[in-house]
Amino acid sequence: MKSALSTALPADDAAPRPRSRADLFWTFTWLALQGFGGVLAVVQRELVEKKRWLTREQFLEEWAVAQIMPGPNVLNLAMVLGGRHFGLSGALAAASGLLALPLLLVLALAVLYGSVADTPVAQGALRGMGAVSAGLIAATGLKLAPALRSSPMGLAAAALAATLSFIAIAWLRLPLAWVLLIVGGLSCGWAAYRLRDIAPRQEPR
Repeated sequence: MKSALSTALPADDAAPRPRSRADLFWTFTWLALQGFGGVLAVVQRELVEKKRWLTREQFLEEWAVAQIMPGPNVLNLAMVLGGRHFGLSGALAAASGLLALPLLLVLALAVLYGSVADTPVAQGALRGMGAVSAGLIAATGLKLAPALRSSPMGLAAAALAATLSFIAIAWLRLPLAWVLLIVGGLSCGWAAYRLRDIAPRQEPR
């Protein structure tokens, strides 16, 4: 089961890693409690900048895989990371930390919100939080952009794929499945071509 949850990224024994399943549980609990309106910025700061369990390049690859898998992105990432270090029990510990306490808080907030949902104050607060969430996601994307230089696609091709995806979703309103199939398929094909072209030049002579 551990191999099924692990990724193809090389392991580095000297790199920081979760100390225990409890470390995974409480890390993802704290992460989830900060993730109001969008968790991407919090995940990147916690796992890359603070814990250093992933490099920026690894985070980009892991997040891309988590996005195309069924289910919530951050839950997929938590299970992959937990499974890599502790197998099935690690995946369950990370997922439990992400869901247990936040679930109780969300249920309590849902009960309270039901009585004030129609008030102008509550609606204005939600619009303000939406703007903050969009800003956090955009800032995280800009922070991670330099890591695309090491992508086998190349920086220009990665930027083109991101631009096409934005136009297709935000402007043309195409379904996400079609964007993943077309833009994602072309990107995967280009990356495979580039990797095949790069591999012979890296072989020792």
